Amino acid sequence: MADPRFFQKINQLTLAQVASLGEVALPDTADKERVFTDVADLDSAGPDDISWAFIPKVREALKNTKAGAVIVPEKFVSLVPEGCIPLVSADAHRSYGLVASAFYPNRVEAFISEKAIIDPTAEIGDGCRVEAGAFIGAHVKLGARCYVQPNAVIMAGVQMGDDCVVGANATVSHCIAGNKVYIYPGCHIGQDGFGFAMSPAKGPQKVPQLGRVVIGDDVEIGSSTCVDRGAMGDTVIGSGSRIDNLVQVAHNVKLGKCCVMVSQVGIAGSCEFGDFVVAGGQVGFAGHLKIGTGAQIAAQSGLMSDVPAGAILMGSPAVPHKEYMRQVLAIKSLTNRKDGKPKFSWKVYFINLISKIKKKG
Repeated sequence: MADPRFFQKINQLTLAQVASLGEVALPDTADKERVFTDVADLDSAGPDDISWAFIPKVREALKNTKAGAVIVPEKFVSLVPEGCIPLVSADAHRSYGLVASAFYPNRVEAFISEKAIIDPTAEIGDGCRVEAGAFIGAHVKLGARCYVQPNAVIMAGVQMGDDCVVGANATVSHCIAGNKVYIYPGCHIGQDGFGFAMSPAKGPQKVPQLGRVVIGDDVEIGSSTCVDRGAMGDTVIGSGSRIDNLVQVAHNVKLGKCCVMVSQVGIAGSCEFGDFVVAGGQVGFAGHLKIGTGAQIAAQSGLMSDVPAGAILMGSPAVPHKEYMRQVLAIKSLTNRKDGKPKFSWKVYFINLISKIKKKG
């Protein structure tokens, strides 16, 4: 159960509303007018709660849950106990997110604190909330229902669409953002990129960073993440993208739609990403790379060359994941002998043989 001191539950939902909002299928015998009051985990849920299960580790908890209804994939339906309504979803995790968001919508009450500093030329949309200590500079334009949290700083000329959030102690400058952009606390958007002309004789020379950061719709950028503005031209974050905490996005990087960058990813300048690229934690990208649509990069990989669309890479320097696993097996076989001579492995032999046949064919 969510703690009411921090989370305000807005709605009660009928089963029919749950089915519509959550993209789930109901059993034919289900009472569509039955009312549910909350979401809860499998162990604590009661008859008026909706729960969810979509990973194998929760099978036993699912069998014993007291929830009134549970969102499950088709393969889990047989585990749902008698008296609990199975809500079948092709993507149970997504469906739970939709239902939970309906119970706990991200709403704020309109309010402008007297202790906020707002330039008289700034345009603040209807229904916005601006907390104490926030600074909003000259000619800023905020859409409707935006939430500027305490001590957030929005510098001159920034434009943001409707339903945006700028977290506590975050800073935003040189930025044009769409709707539903969530900038988490301590995030920094639009500062100078690492732009220096290096001279061994005279030292680094600052190069003016004259671009912007352009952010699409429905983007979230995590705490302590930094997105530098372009040196000349724009840094671009595509619509639907999710950037985790502690990520560095350098000047003139361009992310396509729905890219996911997990914590501690570092992207050097002028990299260009297609749509739906996923990079695990601590991945590093060298500058000026082109990463194809749908590429998946495993955690702690190091990228030094372009990546084709749909590739799955691992390691540093990163290689196709099957090749990486062959390398791991080969190294393991070398360390299995005390005299340093490799121990023969049928597994390694057949993997290499199949690889050679595929290359010839």
